[in-house]
Amino acid sequence: MTPPPSDAPPAAVELRGITKRFPGTLANDAVDLTVRRGEIHALMGENGAGKSTLMSVLYGMERPDAGSIRIDGREVSFADPGAAMAAGLGMVHQSFKLFDSLTVAENVVYAAEPRRFGLVDRSAARRRVRELAEVHGLAVDPDARVGELPVGLRQRVEILKLLHRGARTLILDEPTAVLTPAEADALFAVLKSLAAEGRTVILVTHKLREVLEGSDRVTVLRDGRVVARLRTAGTTADEIAAAMTGRAVELDRVHAPGTPADVVLGVRGLTTDAVREVELTVRAGEIVGIAGVAGNGQSELVEALAGLRPTAAGQVTLRGEDITHASATERRARGLAYVPEDRHAVGTAPAASVADNLAMGHHRTSLSSRGLLSAAAVRAHALGLVERFGIKAATPEVPASALSGGNLQKLLIGRELAHEAPLLLVEQPTRGVDIGAVQNIHDQLIAYRDAGHAVLLVSAELSEIRGLADRVLVMYEGRVTATYPKDEADERTLGLAMAGAAAPAEVGD
Repeated sequence: MTPPPSDAPPAAVELRGITKRFPGTLANDAVDLTVRRGEIHALMGENGAGKSTLMSVLYGMERPDAGSIRIDGREVSFADPGAAMAAGLGMVHQSFKLFDSLTVAENVVYAAEPRRFGLVDRSAARRRVRELAEVHGLAVDPDARVGELPVGLRQRVEILKLLHRGARTLILDEPTAVLTPAEADALFAVLKSLAAEGRTVILVTHKLREVLEGSDRVTVLRDGRVVARLRTAGTTADEIAAAMTGRAVELDRVHAPGTPADVVLGVRGLTTDAVREVELTVRAGEIVGIAGVAGNGQSELVEALAGLRPTAAGQVTLRGEDITHASATERRARGLAYVPEDRHAVGTAPAASVADNLAMGHHRTSLSSRGLLSAAAVRAHALGLVERFGIKAATPEVPASALSGGNLQKLLIGRELAHEAPLLLVEQPTRGVDIGAVQNIHDQLIAYRDAGHAVLLVSAELSEIRGLADRVLVMYEGRVTATYPKDEADERTLGLAMAGAAAPAEVGD
């Protein structure tokens, strides 16, 4: 490896020869990583490449089987995350570690409270949070209840927690997975400001655009090994993607339109607590995309269609049959498959095995005989879907909770597509999924459409909507406000409509 130039900043973090094994898996294989003080360093790789394991070793959540860690030139060994925090490290996980019932200030200072006369000084805590927020551009109300904040502000609270504890190196795991584009831009402005102050940021992400626009250097892992070390200013999205996957990847591909046939899903005047008088149709052989800034009713609409949210008014039909008041179970029996946004709490059972999760919904049909599940059939079914969707699991018997977020998403997508249902509702199909798997999932959705199925797609990624959808609906403040055919759904037009600059839409067909 080429040594850094003599005027390069000193190393904040050095990992040397880090090796970590789990039963049946070599997660990290002699990994070297150097992150310099004052830089934003992106760590990339496919799901299961070893990124999260490497950061868990760095942060004291896992002990390495071999190798060493140096922080600011001093060799260290962390027994737990508390020891890592004491050495100046801080980590923001994909699932935020916050108390919803407490205020912002109470969350930020928790376990590190300012005290006066032996008691928690609440005024000092609020003052400390205001000062940190102002200095670092992380505007948030210290007295707001965290449970009432949008996700972008909750992430700011997590970062403020680390800054309050004096973190000099911040590790962010998929920080924009649940953010809107505007929130993601605001986050990167904050990260660049922190780096300019001399702090170090390690960014674990799959999003190439963010890496190219927001990082200084990139390290790519594949199958537990470092396969590329790149200077961001001197690389391209294609080069990073090829390093991650080991092959050329066609990015942002726009698929040919489908051939719509009969109406499968009909929605007329649908109204819920968060959706108002929505009208739309989805036909066999068609993907209809729904675009919109998070919080404008997209998720609530899909939940209502799936039978998980009560309907106040309107009608929903599936292949001409009224299902407005049918339960979620009845809707699935009549031909509806569903990939929810929340893969952990709604889409899967984390404590159950990979095989059992993949069997859900199939257990009363192809995998059972005389009311009894066939263990051999369940395992064979799982192995087929694991191979088809590239799910990285040591065996089908491991719990779903052992999978990375991206592999759990592949499991969920694979299970629902295997139903071959006439209608598929799918939210955020590639959130947290690596580039190679994104391409596979997109191809699978197009094949599903071309086999004559109807797909209603909700995605925060405009490139995904534009690449897959035959028609695009835009939701704003709980209503469908615009409808565009594929050839008119350019990014500028959709962006304006998502901001509310569109005339009320006609019925979405």
